[in-house]
Amino acid sequence: MENKRRLFFLMTPPSIWLLVFFMAPLLIMVLYTFKESTFGSFLPFTWENYEQFAQTPSFFRLLLDSSWLALLTAALSILLAFPVAYYLVFYTGARRITLLTLLILPAWTSFLLRVLAWKVILGSNGLLNQGLIGLGLIQEGVPLLLYSKAAVLITLVYVWIPFAALPLFAAMERIDPRLHEAAQDLGASPGQTFWRVTLPLTMPGIASGFFFVFIPTLGEWVTPSLVGGVDGIMYGNLIQDQFARALNWPLGALLSMVLLVLVATFSYIFNKFIPITEVPVST
Repeated sequence: MENKRRLFFLMTPPSIWLLVFFMAPLLIMVLYTFKESTFGSFLPFTWENYEQFAQTPSFFRLLLDSSWLALLTAALSILLAFPVAYYLVFYTGARRITLLTLLILPAWTSFLLRVLAWKVILGSNGLLNQGLIGLGLIQEGVPLLLYSKAAVLITLVYVWIPFAALPLFAAMERIDPRLHEAAQDLGASPGQTFWRVTLPLTMPGIASGFFFVFIPTLGEWVTPSLVGGVDGIMYGNLIQDQFARALNWPLGALLSMVLLVLVATFSYIFNKFIPITEVPVST
């Protein structure tokens, strides 16, 4: 009984906090999807926003394109961060924490400044164009990648690589070195040790890093606004426009709820096929 009381007192404050600052706003957003207009009372309820969403193919197309871009961003971030984390854990010894700090050091600066930096790099007079001019490949500066999906992808991958490396680093650091020694004693090559010991035990970090990148990228709107242009617009830009420009909060709330359901569905499917709690080691 004493343990139950202690648990009750420990769980009550965070539960109330989540109820007030998460569940209540979420409920308000759901109610807004049934409103006729931004202003006025919630009654009478209407299905007009749902009908508009269902009858607008561009909404579905933009959501599909944004999902694909988020998946690609997460996959590339993991692929590029994996060798970095692997090197830090297994080859740097006592310097690993110092090097890890240097890796995440750019993340201490403003997200907006880092995106703007890539806008300058990819611009007509940026580093990319100056390099191509110096090599004689082009005669004058042109925005080769700026204002495109490629620019959005490059910028997002750059932003998220340090964050994808953190869960990978944590997962690899927990691997017992004696497992590698045992694999070598049993005649396993370095490649076999990696595929049958290191990689399976790193899967929780891979899954965590993937969702760490995928979820915020799917709702991203700042980066597409700065470097994407018309061709690089994402689903988050559509939501932001409904709230800030069109002042159509009911439709914006519905678009947000659709995004929330999609993220929850992706999370369920991913965890169904790749559990992140227990990953067996092949022998």
